[in-house]
Amino acid sequence: MLTPGLIQNYQPATNELAGKAVLITGAAGGLGSSIARAASELGADLILLDKNERGLNTLHDEIEANTGTQPGLYPLDLAGATVDDYAQLADTLNDVFGQLHGLIHCAANLGQIAPMGSIDAKLWLSTFTVNLHGAMLLTQSVLPLMQQSKNASVVFTVDNKCKAYWGSYAVSKAAIAGMCQTLADELDADRSADNTFPVTCNAIDPGKMRSSLRSSAFPGEDPSALPDPATKVPAYLYLLSDQARQVNGHSFALDSTTLTCNEVAPQIAELED
Repeated sequence: MLTPGLIQNYQPATNELAGKAVLITGAAGGLGSSIARAASELGADLILLDKNERGLNTLHDEIEANTGTQPGLYPLDLAGATVDDYAQLADTLNDVFGQLHGLIHCAANLGQIAPMGSIDAKLWLSTFTVNLHGAMLLTQSVLPLMQQSKNASVVFTVDNKCKAYWGSYAVSKAAIAGMCQTLADELDADRSADNTFPVTCNAIDPGKMRSSLRSSAFPGEDPSALPDPATKVPAYLYLLSDQARQVNGHSFALDSTTLTCNEVAPQIAELED
């Protein structure tokens, strides 16, 4: 049974992710890098994707110094990535690992905070390219590798901002939640007799935290008053772990005083009854 303590305060076993290939997008950012550091300490074979090549190199050196392992780096700007780029990434992962156990979507574009009638069309499209289309095309390209592992997890990072002036960021994040629901419902067809899934799909709304995206949206806010992104990491580690093989189609809001776990696939409600 899912509980707030299990998700937010999850304490993984030593080498919990050993032998698991995990791809993290937005890996040079605050949340992505925090997940990468923690997953590397648990033995994961990491592939770190971000447009910030310098940030990737810095994170690589930090992980190598801390764990002695060398994560794979994949510099890619989702704003300009093509279908062929995602296919090439999938081919590279197949050649190196043969399968994929985790896909963590952290890459995000804030877009333009403005009234709908004033949003620049090019900025609107680029925000959707990064936040929604890139996430879909990447997931689609690596899904066969995840199905091949028969023990994989897709985790989308969502953010409920459907209110005035949040524009393309709000709408694209809402669309991601819908995409997670759709994919989870499809994956439910592969449920085993023991209620485990070869591939699971869930979403996390991490809530407030220190990040460059947050600073851009709230430039007058004191970052030191916000939670460190590392405090959000346990929920992601849980969904990557073998403990979550029966968890599919959920959306976790980490800022809730009592963790909300919304079933986005109707079959999950039947599973818990």
